[in-house]
Amino acid sequence: MRVLIVSDTHRKNVNYMKALQMAGEVDLVIHLGDIEGSEYTIQEAAGCPVEMVAGNNDFFSDLPSEKTLQIGKYCVMITHGHHYYINMGNEMLKKEAVVQGADIVMYGHTHKPVIEISDQIIAINPGSLSYPRQENRKPSYIIMEIGGDGEARFELRYVE
Repeated sequence: MRVLIVSDTHRKNVNYMKALQMAGEVDLVIHLGDIEGSEYTIQEAAGCPVEMVAGNNDFFSDLPSEKTLQIGKYCVMITHGHHYYINMGNEMLKKEAVVQGADIVMYGHTHKPVIEISDQIIAINPGSLSYPRQENRKPSYIIMEIGGDGEARFELRYVE
C-alpha cells in the first residue's frame, strides 16, 4: 500500500498536482489541513480515497479536527496539530496519540517536515507544499509505503 501524505496547501494546488504526478500510483491520500476550500479539487485529482482534517485556516470547513485511521497494521491519528501547540514541539501531540492508542501520528501546521521513529510512536509531518519553512525552503510531501512484510517505510520527497 502506498500513501501520499501532504499538508498546508493553502488553496495553492499546483504543487499538490505535481506531487500526485511525481508519487505515481497511490492507494490513499492524506491531507493534514489548511486546505482552504479546495477539498473537492484535492479529492477529485487524487483518483483514490482521500482523508482530510481541518487546519487553523479552514474557517468554514466541516472537516473534523482529527481522525483515527487503520492503515495496514497501524492505528494512525491524523490532525493539523495546532490544538496541541505544535509550534512549541511535538511532545504533547505524541503523548496524546499514545494515549489514544495510535502507532503513528501525522500532523502539519509547522510547514517543516518531520519523520521521527521511536519505540512508542512514529511522528510524521510532510511539511508544506505551498509555504515551506525548513532550511532548504523546498515544497515537500511524504510517501508512506507498507511492504509485503507489513512494515511502514517513509520517504520525504520534494517538488522541484
